Amino acid sequence: MKLNDLIRIYEDKKKSYGDEVYLHVSEIFEEAREKYKQEYLSSPKASKLRAAGKTPDAEQSWKAFKGKNFEKMIWHIIGDELESVDLRIILGASLKKKRLSAELSKVYRNLLIRYGEWALLPDVDLVIYESTTCNIIGVISCKITLRERIAQTAYWKLKLANDPLTMHVKGYFITADEDGDLVKGMTNPTRNRIIVEHELDGTYALRHIAESEKVKAFPKLINDLREMVRKR
Repeated sequence: MKLNDLIRIYEDKKKSYGDEVYLHVSEIFEEAREKYKQEYLSSPKASKLRAAGKTPDAEQSWKAFKGKNFEKMIWHIIGDELESVDLRIILGASLKKKRLSAELSKVYRNLLIRYGEWALLPDVDLVIYESTTCNIIGVISCKITLRERIAQTAYWKLKLANDPLTMHVKGYFITADEDGDLVKGMTNPTRNRIIVEHELDGTYALRHIAESEKVKAFPKLINDLREMVRKR
């Protein structure tokens, strides 16, 4: 089971569900789960663990695979849409390579956060930037649930906002919200809903939720980005 297999399932579902295919992303991963675990248990890695007297943990391996490929699925889904408005999107991890192209080197420098004499990249999953200037438009954290590093996402947004060179960078969160933190509105909000409403610029869910100005259905991300570009 690879990323391409997940993308193939997504594209097949898109033929059936059209614009509402985003509501079925969690189903895609659930469909892939058992096949992934079977392949993992029969893999050379699992065999080596058994030879060393250890028990292969297929479920833990699946969780790591799911988290890593969720952000890549989002990258696949919105990449072409952003290109249509002269924006580019890259995996945050691509900026950590030892060798960068001239373009990515500019993106890297435009995203650094200073800590006194040191500087660090924020821990984000996706980076959106202008193709002509390499100016950063926004950063995105992609998590299956809000409990996965939502406080850390808010922290990086605050650090970006506190520097004059990065204060314009938007902080977004994309989630399948499998824990249901966003299903209810602000009448009796969860801790995580309060955080995203107050600390982030936008949170987009791949399920039916109670929407607000800051929390919306996933398809509205592109429209919001287009509107932001238009106003710049």
